[in-house]
Amino acid sequence: MSPRAAGATQHELSRIGLLATLPGETLARLAQNMTREEIPAGAGVVSEGEDGDRFYVVLSGMLSVSQKSRGAQSVLRPGDYFGEVALAMNVPRTASVRALTPVTLASCDRGTFDEFVRPLFVDDP
Repeated sequence: MSPRAAGATQHELSRIGLLATLPGETLARLAQNMTREEIPAGAGVVSEGEDGDRFYVVLSGMLSVSQKSRGAQSVLRPGDYFGEVALAMNVPRTASVRALTPVTLASCDRGTFDEFVRPLFVDDP
């Protein structure tokens, strides 16, 4: 398998602040379930209002986040993530994300998100 076809590596995911708290074995299992994507500059990744089915982490490059009602909101850089709101709250995408530069993303589907990532958003009782 070529590196481009591989998912994210455990090391790459450990640099994502949200995921860095996961135990090594859990992080390794999450990495195996991630899909790596190369996105060209200018390409849209997700669109506001569409159904959300994936969670994304930024491995390299920069992306813009915008909302129809509020315009440009922020810039995502390596170590950032997006797509969690639609999956965690079961709502349509709340913003559009477009690549500003060539970008490398790792993403996972809803089942993988629910198993590995969703618990990180739940407050301890």
